[in-house]
Amino acid sequence: MSAFENIGVRQDVADVTRLECGICWTVYDPADGDEVAQIAPGTPFAALPEEWHCPNCDAPKSKFMAIET
Repeated sequence: MSAFENIGVRQDVADVTRLECGICWTVYDPADGDEVAQIAPGTPFAALPEEWHCPNCDAPKSKFMAIET
């Protein structure tokens, strides 16, 4: 599966997986959280509130894709 094929797929993403916005390439790293939205470090992507969006371009969660490590 290429990175673009998993846009919006979050069901089987590990808690430590970093995800990248498919619009502006901003990375959500669970180890860092999201200071702008007051998301604590250690918060997995799947646990983000449904209304969370990219802090850079305002894209919805469904536009994020897992970064292969």
